[in-house]
Amino acid sequence: MARATPPKPWQPGQSGNPKGRPPGRGQSAQFREALASKLPEVLQAVVRAACAGDMQAAKLVLDRCLPALKPLEAAIEGLALPTGTLTQQATDILASVSRGEVAPGQAAQLIGAIGAVAKIAEFDELSARIEALEKAHANT
Repeated sequence: MARATPPKPWQPGQSGNPKGRPPGRGQSAQFREALASKLPEVLQAVVRAACAGDMQAAKLVLDRCLPALKPLEAAIEGLALPTGTLTQQATDILASVSRGEVAPGQAAQLIGAIGAVAKIAEFDELSARIEALEKAHANT
């Protein structure tokens, strides 16, 4: 005997709680509220520990206050884009790195872009071939 399911107060595809949970009511929010009054003391204790030689505390302070710098690379001006096969293009870019014309990170981005263009070209070629086959098949 099949059990009857009770009617739902909402329509399929609608949330049963459209307003959602009120903001600031989760466990992390409650923890933040409890810690807020003690935060200055906690920060002072971590800084004291870092100054006393605690390397984990020092790492915590430095990571939060002075995050690691990301390398900045200047824009490439006047660089001729390589031509030829994809292999030749990548080889030319690597050669420009060895000559100091292009930063290694920029070279990696350029080679990645060449790979993306190659995939797009491959897709275009396959689409054209499929269309030609479909036309040929439709005529027979």
